[in-house]
Amino acid sequence: MDFKDIELQICPHCGGDGILEDENGWCCYVTCMDCGAHTAQVDYHTPDERLDAAKRAATLWNIGKVVSSHPGE
Repeated sequence: MDFKDIELQICPHCGGDGILEDENGWCCYVTCMDCGAHTAQVDYHTPDERLDAAKRAATLWNIGKVVSSHPGE
């Protein structure tokens, strides 16, 4: 399984598309390509932990646990 096999729901804030990101080999997170809402960064320490971190970030996204910088948030 690779990142492309991880299903992401629409953004819980705006309904836009999310993208799963890998930040320079130390964490994964999901961010909305439209409004910029994002999950927390899920750290990993070895290449073997990378896919698990990606799945955990996707789970956070899919249940709506995201951060947004919109006024009133």
